[in-house]
Amino acid sequence: MSNAPENARPESPTDAERFTAPLVTNMPMAGDFSHEAIQRLGNPVPMLVINDGTELLELMLEPFGQDYWLRPGESFVVTSYGEWSDHPFETIHEPDLITVWATSWFATVSFRNGDEVPGGYQRPDGEHPVVSGPEA
Repeated sequence: MSNAPENARPESPTDAERFTAPLVTNMPMAGDFSHEAIQRLGNPVPMLVINDGTELLELMLEPFGQDYWLRPGESFVVTSYGEWSDHPFETIHEPDLITVWATSWFATVSFRNGDEVPGGYQRPDGEHPVVSGPEA
């Protein structure tokens, strides 16, 4: 085997680079993280999330940690945008919680009609309190 540069084994990315590469690739222009700006990244891949249970179900969208709450029988569409390697989502189910990680870093949550679901939608009182001010 030749040691010529064209035959050299490419350096593998570090764990940090593998994690941050989609963020760098997909960063919306001017840091605009609005629903519309994320949609402009293109390459949409939707995933329907349905609460088929009898209790309130939390949907946590990562990597930004935004929460949404589905009542029994409700559904949301989580859509990944931009580029990723291997798969657009990682999904973890725990009791009363579904966590969806958008591997492109950018995703939206919408109702089935396409309208944006606002962050914290139907959040029960006392869940995930927002800390602000000097005590933060």
